[in-house]
Amino acid sequence: MGGPRAGGRFGEYGGRYAPESLVEACREVDEAFREAWADPGFRDALAGLLAAHAGRPTPLTPAERLSEALGVRLYLKREDLAHTGSHKINNVLGQALLATRMGRRRLIAETGAGQHGVATATAAALLGLEATVFMGERDIERQELNVFRMRMLGAEVIPVTAGSRTLKDATSEAMRHWVGATGDSHYCIGSVIGPDPYPWMVREFQRVIGDEARGQCAAELRTGVPDHVVACVGGGSNAAGTFAGFADTPARLVGVEAEGGAGAARGRLGVLHGCRSLFLQDGDGQITEAHSIAPGLDYPGVGPEHAHLRDLGRARYVTVTDDEAISAAVRLARTEGIVPALESAHALAWVIRAADEGDLPAGSAVLMTLSGRGDKDVSTLKELL
Repeated sequence: MGGPRAGGRFGEYGGRYAPESLVEACREVDEAFREAWADPGFRDALAGLLAAHAGRPTPLTPAERLSEALGVRLYLKREDLAHTGSHKINNVLGQALLATRMGRRRLIAETGAGQHGVATATAAALLGLEATVFMGERDIERQELNVFRMRMLGAEVIPVTAGSRTLKDATSEAMRHWVGATGDSHYCIGSVIGPDPYPWMVREFQRVIGDEARGQCAAELRTGVPDHVVACVGGGSNAAGTFAGFADTPARLVGVEAEGGAGAARGRLGVLHGCRSLFLQDGDGQITEAHSIAPGLDYPGVGPEHAHLRDLGRARYVTVTDDEAISAAVRLARTEGIVPALESAHALAWVIRAADEGDLPAGSAVLMTLSGRGDKDVSTLKELL
């Protein structure tokens, strides 16, 4: 997967639909990222942090007992074992290094599941930056542990009470706040959404997942490449990073969305948070609220590159219900001793369903990105199980 074409476009999607007060800030981020990404010194510094602080490379774990039950060979890319408990640290360390290179002193972030907020607070503490994290009031209630972690790390957590009080509204508030703080602050977007260059930049910071997994699969599999590559999709950063490692292979790419937040599967063309993509909308073109038991998937759209991959037919996007995700989380815990984040459980739920229904042929090799660990979701699961 290469970079976007002129104007930050992936096909008809993407672009920079930002208020005039942010156009210059986005241009500065674009120029700084292009310069940094071409600088071996920057790449080496990031690789060093990812190894020494984030714990990369993360392992590829064969899910032996579950594979036997399903009749497929399932391999888990263990982003849950990265520092802070999810893939989010990969992108945040990259953007935090970029912010210091640009002379910024504070990171602004939005968060739903809290993992991006925790990663932002962690990187800020590590590099001596301030951090301000916007989080929907509803998500604060269901992600109490991560809110405490952010505050313990020194971040300011600002509750968002507008709208659905979830990720969409937290993103809107963070972008509004950035308007008045571009001089000393960097907006550290957590997914492959937002105005150019964010969808491309975040994917590049996350492609370490796919690049590592590609090498690990080459060593593990006789064919060198899995038959299917599967990842959950909210905005879609862990999926974009995973897919980047396999886009030029015969592997079938599958993005799994929440039934109530299926931007790629059921969205329509629209503009939100600075980019043109696929979003859930009513008959008048107004963005509708998403729903998912997994806060990180509770977003009414999808990143522009995912929309483009869907149109090209290169990636397939499917949906999973809350009940299927909960069942998958319990099954992984009891067969492999791994408690996944509810976001990741959506991807696993599709693998289970597809194997049971014959959508995954017997003996297929399946790589699934386990994007995060389930500590954060224990309170939710305790109420439901």
